[in-house]
Amino acid sequence: MRWLGENRLQVNLHEYPPREISGARLVFVPVTPQRAGWVSWEERERYAVVYPCSGVLADGSDPRAVPAALGPLLGDARARVLALLDSPMSTTQLCAVTGQGLGSVGRHLRVLLDAGLVRRGRAGRSVLYTRTAAGEVLVRAG
Repeated sequence: MRWLGENRLQVNLHEYPPREISGARLVFVPVTPQRAGWVSWEERERYAVVYPCSGVLADGSDPRAVPAALGPLLGDARARVLALLDSPMSTTQLCAVTGQGLGSVGRHLRVLLDAGLVRRGRAGRSVLYTRTAAGEVLVRAG
């Protein structure tokens, strides 16, 4: 996907005719794992540009970095998920921040839920996860 200038966006290399979307609703949807982008539309009212995420949205200076002792105990990827949950996050947000796939994040959350280290709750349509008191103790002890 690339910006062509003059209000033009090329989504892929297919030879589809250009579409005029002035006044339509346009939504950008990042997805994991890495796959080619595509476009979806519903008549002339709604369009979605679906594109693969690239990179990790958090740099190495994150104050919620994984404590050194926690990685060997839980595994680095699972410990990273637990460390990030100091505020409520959805699985989609965790995927974006960690760079892990949806299945991996889901498995980590299941293990952390079963261990009583995180809890989940609904906020509208979203399911949000956050650390429990036991999860706090583990992250702070590290």
